Amino acid sequence: MPLITLFAIAFGLAMDAFAVAITAGIVLERLSFRAVFRLSWHFGLFQFLMPILGWTAGLTIHKWIVDYDHWIAFGLLSFVGGRMIYESFQDSSLKESSDPTRGWNLVLFSLATSIDALAVGLSLAVLGVNIWLPSVIIGIVACLMTILGMHLGRRLGRLLGGRMELVGGLILIGIGLKILSEHLQLF
Repeated sequence: MPLITLFAIAFGLAMDAFAVAITAGIVLERLSFRAVFRLSWHFGLFQFLMPILGWTAGLTIHKWIVDYDHWIAFGLLSFVGGRMIYESFQDSSLKESSDPTRGWNLVLFSLATSIDALAVGLSLAVLGVNIWLPSVIIGIVACLMTILGMHLGRRLGRLLGGRMELVGGLILIGIGLKILSEHLQLF
């Protein structure tokens, strides 16, 4: 498979991670090196591992997941986005600071943004492509796009201020709806 094709696939897969990273950059009170590292590392790692998992599973699991992968991504992103919207209306003195780069949020985001990479791994298995180089490229591109997205989100957060947690939640639900509509071919 040509290198340009691999980078195009990696870039396409990284778009969800990029959008979620923008949201994370918006909602974080302080954009520290550790937060950027955690999110970019996990997004890159999951984007690296999911094609390998898909490739390894081959066509066996493909029959079971192909009809539901978009619903899983939509559900995960909507759940986290809904929580963010709910928390945006809570009294700031009563709520904890929600950090999308920690705990279950980090795991849910990592899974939700990498489910498409699982399907790519399945496709590469069918094509007989060795999975290692594509997985490395996909992981690195996702990591770099996450870093870029977080910094862009931080600038947007400073510029817009206000209820950015509400905006972030709406963005996550929008990403989930986009994934759902693409797979259901609504638009």
